[in-house]
Amino acid sequence: MATNQPIHPTQSTGPMRRLFTEHPRSLGMTWASHAAGAVKIGTELIGAGCAALVHAVVPGWFTETAGKTVTRIYGHIQSRKANAPDPENWPDYEI
Repeated sequence: MATNQPIHPTQSTGPMRRLFTEHPRSLGMTWASHAAGAVKIGTELIGAGCAALVHAVVPGWFTETAGKTVTRIYGHIQSRKANAPDPENWPDYEI
């Protein structure tokens, strides 16, 4: 006889688990800490993109902003990868 017991959110499987918790856990992070990091990096990249657009119109402004931001974020991601328990299986798209 089947029971209709609700599944606790931390015990869920399937697409919801894959979409919300599998990737952060594979990086040793919680959903909240991963979200905070992704928002921070995303905001920095949006700022760098805006600086690049302004630079396109006025070449003397923001001459190094976008490049330095991308280089710094790339360095951050590479250092996290290097310090991971299993760097060979670290995703290239990690945030």
